[in-house]
Amino acid sequence: MTGGSGVVVLDNGGGLLKAGFGGDMNPIAVVPNCMGKLPGSKKWLVADQLQAQDVDVTGMTLKRPIDRGYLINTEVQREVWERVLRNLLQVDPTNSSLLLVESQFNPPALQHATDELVFEEFGFKSLGVADAPSLVHLYEASRQPSLFRAQCSLVVDCGFSFTHACPVLHNFTLNYAVRRMDLGGKALTNYLKELISYRSLNVMDETLLIDDAKEKLCFVSLDVPGDLHLARLSSKDNPFRCSYILPDGITYKKGFVKDLDEAHRYCSIPANRELVGKDSTDSDRSKFEDRKKPELSQNEFVLTNERFLVPEMLFHPIDLGMNQAGIAECIVRAIQACHQYLQPVLFESIILTGGTTLFPRFKERLERELRPLVPDDYQVKIIAQDDPILGAWRGGSLLAHRPDFELMCVTKSEYEELGSMRCRRRFFH
Repeated sequence: MTGGSGVVVLDNGGGLLKAGFGGDMNPIAVVPNCMGKLPGSKKWLVADQLQAQDVDVTGMTLKRPIDRGYLINTEVQREVWERVLRNLLQVDPTNSSLLLVESQFNPPALQHATDELVFEEFGFKSLGVADAPSLVHLYEASRQPSLFRAQCSLVVDCGFSFTHACPVLHNFTLNYAVRRMDLGGKALTNYLKELISYRSLNVMDETLLIDDAKEKLCFVSLDVPGDLHLARLSSKDNPFRCSYILPDGITYKKGFVKDLDEAHRYCSIPANRELVGKDSTDSDRSKFEDRKKPELSQNEFVLTNERFLVPEMLFHPIDLGMNQAGIAECIVRAIQACHQYLQPVLFESIILTGGTTLFPRFKERLERELRPLVPDDYQVKIIAQDDPILGAWRGGSLLAHRPDFELMCVTKSEYEELGSMRCRRRFFH
């Protein structure tokens, strides 16, 4: 076996599955946690097969094992794990322990289904379960002396299905103070699909392609009214306008950004600019778009204000008719649910993790949104992880490499003797 120990670390995310061995810095596999089938084909592609360069994902039907953060299709999950464990990690589960990163507040029935998969289908010799926030804190505390001394942090996990604000103390998540938004990467992709389908091409079935466009082109605005104003300018003067090319199945098998320099023009806009054209003269008005649409090929779409309106959902979900607080209010409510002595320390130790925090300018915007909501005598410090997609997995790798890890686990014989529910009590805190 490769890797630093006989422990398989599996971060079973709703969008991406991260798998590797305890003690390693990086996972061996970071693959889509789903199966896909091409139009007219009977063969299902699993996990890393969806990432192959010769696979055109246009119109692909997807099956996901996880819905709204919870495992609901164990058959699909078994296929994905089978592919990852046997082909990518090349590991024999019967000789290995498993550290599984599980979503918070997982109902007992779903915990039982997971345990059946681990022990009965794959035959792992032991199982340890942890939640993402405690592992993210563990990893960052190993790197940052201030966090190690404070022994607490507020982990903001913007994942595929949800966004959680989770206070962590002494490596335990304070479940009573966790606050959740029903918004994650999946909802943002769906919103972008709707906007593009309404304005140009019908892409409602192109989940993987629009996911890619979102990751490459969307960013967080620091001045929404000003950016909306600029987005009305004609194509030559519009700093947000860019094109995404869809695969044609012959020349291109993957979607891509037409002109990366054009896509990054917005980076040169000063943050504290004056609004252009508040008192528009005739010459100013001539800059605005004449409504003739530019020539576009059949497999191309243009994005302008969608690029920042999609991530804006996280900060103001009410604008979309969602009766929820934004991410800044979510953080404040989570911290206010903790003991008053912890609150100033938590505001100074906010850790961003999860793939949705990778949008450019996310951290800066969150600081601006938080500052007016926090008492003046408290400092606000936000830590953006180097690789927020791998944060929980790396914490799991550290935990699995500890000499006392096996003592935290439930063995296969204990599971067979006591059953899932009694064994799970070991993971309560």
